[in-house]
Amino acid sequence: MAKAATKSQIIAKVAEDADISKVQAKAAIESLVNQAYAGAADGFTVPGLGKLVKVERKARQGRNPATGETIQIAAKTVLKFRIAKAAKDAVLG
Repeated sequence: MAKAATKSQIIAKVAEDADISKVQAKAAIESLVNQAYAGAADGFTVPGLGKLVKVERKARQGRNPATGETIQIAAKTVLKFRIAKAAKDAVLG
């Protein structure tokens, strides 16, 4: 299995593909990430990749796997990334 690309490798590839400097590529990527953080509560879409959404989970019953004892799991807020159909098709075929 191949290793995941590092931040430096991603920045270098974006700079090369867009024909801009690495500093400009880094600024563009950081801007996108900051916009995603700020917009996650309302849903932030990266066209062709997916959507970052904030989801409220209800309280529920669970089990302790070691003892089998029933426990109460509290309600919480989680962050999910929903993959776009175009991304699924491009990766999975």
